[in-house]
Amino acid sequence: MSLFKQSYNNCESLYQKKELIVDLSINDFKYQFLGSYLGVVWAVLRPLIFIMVIWFIFSSGFKKTQIENETPFILYLLTGYIPWIFFSNAVSGGMNSILSNQFLVKKVNFKIGILPIVKIISALYLHGIFILIMIGFLLLYGYYPTLYWIQLPFYILCLSMLLSGLGWLTSSLRVFTKDISEIVSVILQIGFWVSPIFWSLSAIPEKYVWILKLNPMVYIIEGYRNTFINKVWFWESNGLALYFLTSVVILTLGIVVFKRLRPHFSDVL
Repeated sequence: MSLFKQSYNNCESLYQKKELIVDLSINDFKYQFLGSYLGVVWAVLRPLIFIMVIWFIFSSGFKKTQIENETPFILYLLTGYIPWIFFSNAVSGGMNSILSNQFLVKKVNFKIGILPIVKIISALYLHGIFILIMIGFLLLYGYYPTLYWIQLPFYILCLSMLLSGLGWLTSSLRVFTKDISEIVSVILQIGFWVSPIFWSLSAIPEKYVWILKLNPMVYIIEGYRNTFINKVWFWESNGLALYFLTSVVILTLGIVVFKRLRPHFSDVL
């Protein structure tokens, strides 16, 4: 079976299970905060505290030297950190999606390939809350809705495609080795600092920029800023071809590895 046909069949299977995926994602989102008095408030509060600390420390000097177009630093930070939170939560959740649902693996009629997708959609609900918070800050600083805002779903879809590939890849490998958790954790830590969350690519020497752009999150973060701040359409920005090439490679790798390892899950769980 060709890789293209495998990918098509995978997408078709996900579409057929869309109602189940939505139901499971809602249950997963609720389960994360089960037993907590403040529930989802903690999930929002922790990143907001981090944002406020970074804003307090870097706002004056950093804004003057490294951020273009006189953009308020808090908006620059929000449009960078909020997509990163979605990415980080979805990667971590997707990686553990099979292990945390071991009882489903041995069910013959259950398509466990949907479990990483469930985690992505669950993370998307929290992302929606952060988007609303970010819009509140944008309005507060006089950045009112424009036609460019309609391209936000495009960037979310692009990121979801990348996350799907990573989810299938890491979740299937995680079943066989705990080392994957440590590797992913280190990669996420490095990724945070090499992504332009609170620094600008314009501050980096030109000869090194192309290396940083190999990080797919650079395209997504810049896309959020182009949507809400810079007013640039997605087809006008650089990096679209490289991002799709990277995402397609990771998505294909994830599908292939997952299908190869899937028959052996029940042997080790």
